[in-house]
Amino acid sequence: MAQQSGLSSIDGLAVGPLSRVPSGVLFEKPFHLLTAAAALTVVGSLVGLLIVLSLDAAPAIRQFGFGFLTSSAWNPVTEMFGAVPATVGTLITATIAMLVGTPIAFGVAVFINEICPHKLRSFFSVAVELLAAVPSIIYGMWGLFAFAPFLGTKVYPGLIDVLGPIPVVGALFQGPPYGIGMLTAGLILAIMVLPFIASVSIRVLAGVPPVLREAAYGIGSTPWEVVRYVLIPHCRKGLIGGVMLGLGRALGETMAVTFVIGNSHKIATSLLQPGTTISATLANEFTEATGDIYLSSLVALGLILFVITFVVLLFAQMMLAQANRREAK
Repeated sequence: MAQQSGLSSIDGLAVGPLSRVPSGVLFEKPFHLLTAAAALTVVGSLVGLLIVLSLDAAPAIRQFGFGFLTSSAWNPVTEMFGAVPATVGTLITATIAMLVGTPIAFGVAVFINEICPHKLRSFFSVAVELLAAVPSIIYGMWGLFAFAPFLGTKVYPGLIDVLGPIPVVGALFQGPPYGIGMLTAGLILAIMVLPFIASVSIRVLAGVPPVLREAAYGIGSTPWEVVRYVLIPHCRKGLIGGVMLGLGRALGETMAVTFVIGNSHKIATSLLQPGTTISATLANEFTEATGDIYLSSLVALGLILFVITFVVLLFAQMMLAQANRREAK
């Protein structure tokens, strides 16, 4: 009877139709096509952005050549443009943001996961998420009307008196304490990137298997030793990913930096003096760019920012690959 009804039998037991196809097989090919299309959309968007930026920046590249990357001139009247002030300002403010924000973010993540009482963990976690949800223009307005005046009157004068006389280092902390400047912009960025790095770090540390913590504490390790020798090595790649996410935010931030950096196309040796970034320059001058060379020069700045971001992500991937090779050994 089992063979007549199309059923196969093993030791006399009917196990199912011989010709039946699992329903999931019918969706397998469309599923692969949809996921491949989604991936190609991302790649196509990046390629499209690169092509458009390259074409629009071509007039400036043809006129100034490699000198655009080495010149500090920025004069719309004479149509002489250079990318050095904006590029240097972008790198300096992002570096300050990461040097200040990353240790604080890691400290927040370690406190919430390892030290904070369980009843308060949700409170601090929600506070971190809310900090990340604040619009950048709010940070900029707060920085201009509250943070910059506070730094200019209460912090920078003492900083100049203490660090200014020191050889070499003192050059970074000289000049009048305006309040606005590259250091202020970097500190604002540090506050902005902190919740992104902290949020990723919190989730990465929470994903460490509890047995590793219990084993470390069981042999008498202190919380510092657990963090240093167990948690960080186990989730190093995730922590690096969070730092790269914050760095990407710091490199591309526009409105908050525009409010507090001073928007000066000059290279100052002091961090307390006004400067500019690529994003701030684009936000301030894009609507005023009437000439073809002027507009093309601004697009060329955007292309430089695109390349910088790509190089940063490539460096992050190289670091992760090196970490994987070390773990494999």
